[in-house]
Amino acid sequence: MDSFGRKIDYLRISITDRCNERCLYCMPEGYTGWEQTRDHLTADEIIRVVRVAAGLGFRKFRLTGGEPLVRGDILEIIRAMKTISGVEMIGLSTNGTRLEKFAKPLQDAGVRAVNVSLDALDATIYKRVTGGDVNQVVAGIRAAVSAGFERVKLNCVLMRGVNEQEIWPLVLFAAEHGVPLRLIELMPLTRTDVLTEKNFYPVGDAMKLLQQRDELIPRPDARIGHGPAQYFLLKQTGALVGFIGALTNLHFCENCNKMRLTADGKIRPCLGDHGEIDLRSALRNNADDAALQKIFLSALQSKPLEHHFRDNYQPTRPMTAIGG
Repeated sequence: MDSFGRKIDYLRISITDRCNERCLYCMPEGYTGWEQTRDHLTADEIIRVVRVAAGLGFRKFRLTGGEPLVRGDILEIIRAMKTISGVEMIGLSTNGTRLEKFAKPLQDAGVRAVNVSLDALDATIYKRVTGGDVNQVVAGIRAAVSAGFERVKLNCVLMRGVNEQEIWPLVLFAAEHGVPLRLIELMPLTRTDVLTEKNFYPVGDAMKLLQQRDELIPRPDARIGHGPAQYFLLKQTGALVGFIGALTNLHFCENCNKMRLTADGKIRPCLGDHGEIDLRSALRNNADDAALQKIFLSALQSKPLEHHFRDNYQPTRPMTAIGG
């Protein structure tokens, strides 16, 4: 439990800050602030952290980046995690560009759930947002659906004037493939001017747009994964759509259950708070498991009641450096 009585049992682990795309909301234009590879936690260090975290009661783990599939030893990390007592779920968040090749090996290694970023289906819009090729991602999603994961979810970050016209095509795509689509409000993680009427597209507007085409049926019983999405079933299309309103939902943080570990070994108790606690130094100075547990518990007790995105938040590290 943290200081506010929330059960924290979910650790998102960034295994690299590198990425083969350049998403507008994740990496500032011209960004060159990547950590040296030697500063990333090694596979052995990551596995040890998972073992210590599992010993404290963490049960759900998700590997993120950057793009985790650019790291060459990811399958070895997953296989080792799967053997650790207490690890109940291993998930992966990916941009999907390498998923066509890796979907089945990931499932075989022990990944149970995959989240894929898909901010547009139109190739031009997708390239504007990410710099990448949407056809690779669509092939990866189809491979993931075929691989037999327990869950495959699609994530779309909403950007006014950029991709709101893609919401309905994404809903139809999700319905066609039988996977949930989550619509996510833009958060100030690369730029400070995103919370303006020009840039910000709230989930409430997305709901109104969908209600013009279909009936939204609340699904408060839908527990698809371990995140904060509020789900609705679209009556005609059969699509299941989740809305993640980090900025407009004033109760967003009440049931938060997660902390993050950055690729360079910092525990970050809250995405929307600058607080970080160094774990890498202890790992590399031969700290025993008890000392590592104390660091985790210290981070847990420093977790704030809610994020500070509404309070003129000024990002100091972009999303690619924090982990998705």
